[in-house]
Amino acid sequence: MPRGEPPSRVPSPAGPSGGQDRATRPLRVAVVIARLEGGAGLQAFRGACAIDPDEIEITLITGSGDYLLAAAERAGMPTILEPSLCADLNPVHDRQALRRLTSLFRTRAFDVVHTHGAKAGAVGRLAARRAGVPRIVHTYHGFPFHEFQSAARRRAYVAIERRLGRITDMVLCTGTGVAAEAIRRGLAPPHCVRAIGVAVPGAGQDTVPDRRNPQARARARLALGLPADEVVMGAVGRLTYQKVPEDFIAALRALGPGVTGVWIGSGELARPVARLAGAVPGLRLVLPGERHDVADLLPALDVFVLPSRYEGLPTVIVEAMLAGVPVVATAVNAVTDLVSPGETGLLVPPRRPDLLAAAVRHLLSSPGDAARMAAEARTRVGDRYGEPALRAALMSAYAPGRPPGAGISSVEPARSAADGG
Repeated sequence: MPRGEPPSRVPSPAGPSGGQDRATRPLRVAVVIARLEGGAGLQAFRGACAIDPDEIEITLITGSGDYLLAAAERAGMPTILEPSLCADLNPVHDRQALRRLTSLFRTRAFDVVHTHGAKAGAVGRLAARRAGVPRIVHTYHGFPFHEFQSAARRRAYVAIERRLGRITDMVLCTGTGVAAEAIRRGLAPPHCVRAIGVAVPGAGQDTVPDRRNPQARARARLALGLPADEVVMGAVGRLTYQKVPEDFIAALRALGPGVTGVWIGSGELARPVARLAGAVPGLRLVLPGERHDVADLLPALDVFVLPSRYEGLPTVIVEAMLAGVPVVATAVNAVTDLVSPGETGLLVPPRRPDLLAAAVRHLLSSPGDAARMAAEARTRVGDRYGEPALRAALMSAYAPGRPPGAGISSVEPARSAADGG
């Protein structure tokens, strides 16, 4: 696996065409993401794994990653680590990443470049355009702009995304809420926008650990060091500005000493959050850090909470619903695809920890209502968020109209959005 090797020096087997006739060889797709971690990284990885390698050859290109890099290596998936592709704005690294990705795309003769996230979406799409890649696809897992930014910054981000939309053949949006906003803001022509779901292992099956199962619940509590009779409000996600862990702590404080908080995940706010919680007398917050067995741990929770400022379509809400845990979340972006107020969970405005606490209190004090919503949520999620649905969406984006087993010559040449296609 050529991790860390300069892309301009990464060889392509038997030359740009790989020694195969272009009309019959599998489609070559580069999946590009700045950080192969978090919800976006997990979905990019699951999408790549869902594709039949005999039909489409996937190469993962990322600036950094955690356990997903090791998982890609174990799966035998070609992966290139390009350190200049960093998540933060950095003019020096960004110019270097643009140059190196352009060279890589030309050398490997990719048929499709599929970018994820704001940074990879900007640098990767520009590099693909410069390299003459026939088809460019981008996924919005959320947006780099939101209501908590200054108006000027938000306008600048929207303007950049609109310009990038002109060179993008297909825009995939995780959730209808994200797709609707992309269309409303003119980030791409409406006919180029598609709403997709997320892939969650076990969706539509009875193999997912369920909090109604006493054994699954006991194992989860033991793994988190929680007593069997403790009342637990939990969250899963990176400890970052987006996720607003300080509102989680404020809501936990408002609920009083009878409720324990659990936040599964790590991030740059881990230490500040621990200090903030430690400064509140009697407050109990468990921070187990990054875990790769989230599905096994969710049955430990009595209520799942997502206090985010902004989101895409959160994978962890699907996982919580499959685990039978009632959900309280902020009413942002595509969260409403999953949480229908009073039916599959409760919604509150972002940055209102008082209302967050009130919603949690309602579910804890009304177990019948909570169980009804959790059951309805599990039924509605069903198999909508399984691997087959994501595979079909990606195949349609990469090779529209291409019958299974056909060579790439059977695909009509893609026109960029700038040309009206």
